[in-house]
Amino acid sequence: MAATPQPALAFWTDSEALECVSYLPETPQTATFTFQAPSGALFRFDPGQFITLELPVPGGPLHRTYTISSSPSRPISLTVTVKAQPGSIGTRWMLDSLRPGMRVKAIGPAGEFSNARHAAAKYLFISAGSGITPMMSMTTRMYDAGRDMDIVFINCARRPSDIIFRQRLEHMASRSPGISLTWVVEEPDPYSPWTGIKGQFNQLILGLVAPDYLDREVFCCGPEPFMRAVREALAGLGYDMARYHQESFHAPAAQAEQVPDDVVPDEDSAVEISFTRSGKRTKVAETETLLAAARAAGVAVPSGCTFGVCGTCKLRKTEGQVHMVHNGGITDDDIAAGYILACCSHPIGNVTLEA
Repeated sequence: MAATPQPALAFWTDSEALECVSYLPETPQTATFTFQAPSGALFRFDPGQFITLELPVPGGPLHRTYTISSSPSRPISLTVTVKAQPGSIGTRWMLDSLRPGMRVKAIGPAGEFSNARHAAAKYLFISAGSGITPMMSMTTRMYDAGRDMDIVFINCARRPSDIIFRQRLEHMASRSPGISLTWVVEEPDPYSPWTGIKGQFNQLILGLVAPDYLDREVFCCGPEPFMRAVREALAGLGYDMARYHQESFHAPAAQAEQVPDDVVPDEDSAVEISFTRSGKRTKVAETETLLAAARAAGVAVPSGCTFGVCGTCKLRKTEGQVHMVHNGGITDDDIAAGYILACCSHPIGNVTLEA
């Protein structure tokens, strides 16, 4: 008897809210949240990509962008591992208030920081703090594939107790000779011995733990001062920086939409911005961003990073010209279809947007 054909499994899209199904503290200020699609849809993304969550904090929704820490090889759920920094609002709310059963809206996934886009025989993953999250996703993806791999994994933290995913990564390394782990801490924990490397990342540590670094594809993620130290160490040793990739939600070098060289925003020119869905209009200077124009008009436009990385504020432009300076948060296909990022686009004359 012929087998009954099974229906194709659906993949999640960001039109469906995510349901939090588990909350796992990692360190005193860090936790992992696991989400599933209420419909049962599976998740599809590249390891290392990020997602933007709409957090219902007091005072109104807040959009925050987080790297996905789970692997696409485990598509039933999606996890983000977040660390609250001093003064944080969104992440603090997640740690204090987001619990299983609650649902949040999400946008994505998105991002170019993934070893899936840079195939190599050997990798060097260098991270600090919560910058370990994309490395965890990429490492888990390769581990789950069951094939031979060659990863040198360096993670830097203030103390041993601040190392995120330590036990899980050490378990994978114990089952795969292709994962070489090195932890670097600035200081030991009180009353707890530390027998690993102490200090800050430098060329000596690089040479000791990855003597063949010139042959490896490098992925780096962490605070900007840390990534700058890594870049300088590699460049000073003659590394081919075309094989260096980094992820940061601080503004990197910008990419601009093509506009005539002699067309630039004019501080003295007042232009009209029209929003077709809400029916609202506002006049602003050409030096104002379209996101600022939307807020001035009372039009709610979601935004996350505010400098063109996350893509949360993507809108379709139906009329007019803009000068857009973005940092990878929008694709060439989107631009060709008329989309812009409101946070980093300035109007050149009157502009009409679908919002």
